[in-house]
Amino acid sequence: MRQPLPRVPMNRIAVLIGVKGATAKSLRYAAGCKEFNIDSETGDVEVLWGEPGTYDPVKAMKLPNVIKAIGRGMAPKAAIQLLDDHHFFELVDIRKFVGKKSNQQRRIRGRIIGSDGKIRKLIEGLTDTQITIYNSTVVLVGEEEGLAAARQAVEMIAGGAEHGTVLNFLERDRRRSRLTNRQLESIEVREDLPVSTTGFEELVPGLSDLAQRRSRRMRASQVDPEDEEAVSKMMELEEDEGVSWGEE
Repeated sequence: MRQPLPRVPMNRIAVLIGVKGATAKSLRYAAGCKEFNIDSETGDVEVLWGEPGTYDPVKAMKLPNVIKAIGRGMAPKAAIQLLDDHHFFELVDIRKFVGKKSNQQRRIRGRIIGSDGKIRKLIEGLTDTQITIYNSTVVLVGEEEGLAAARQAVEMIAGGAEHGTVLNFLERDRRRSRLTNRQLESIEVREDLPVSTTGFEELVPGLSDLAQRRSRRMRASQVDPEDEEAVSKMMELEEDEGVSWGEE
């Protein structure tokens, strides 16, 4: 099966091919395709896949994003991570925020990069992503959770938000993510603990022994109802005892 891939800008064709075709070969082996063809004059890219079952269909779906990321300025070693199951691709078009004016696009690129690349590095560090800015686009590669936060941060800056506001947002999001992960790691299945059958006497020193002695005395003083002699003796009144009858 032949699959056309996104066209690569002319100034990125050499990067996609690599020295003596090394990058193209790496992409072919990583994706598992039979052929990886690049037209050096037009920038058209096409791959040839084998029979169904001989290649990973997920990689076939992700390969266009790899080519798109490389075409938009990302280094091939970073873009090839998109073939992994846990890495994804996002693209932010600056023109949606400032239009086609080149001076405004340049201003937004500068705000996203920051002085000496500081802002971009902070966003990458707080979200575990890789960011590449090329012409009017921003390419982001990373895992799903961090990627969503990085995209929102880039869009906030492109929309005019202050750097401090954006970094505070990323710090809060990172703390929330860590807290969530910590809570998930702390969950464990515990066996049911035995239920205590003791009463209040366990809480007071000596009370338990006293209760046991009292119980023994009560059991010793009990009379068998079938023993007539014992019952008769129990019913005898002492000299200072008496029974009186009256109506209420």
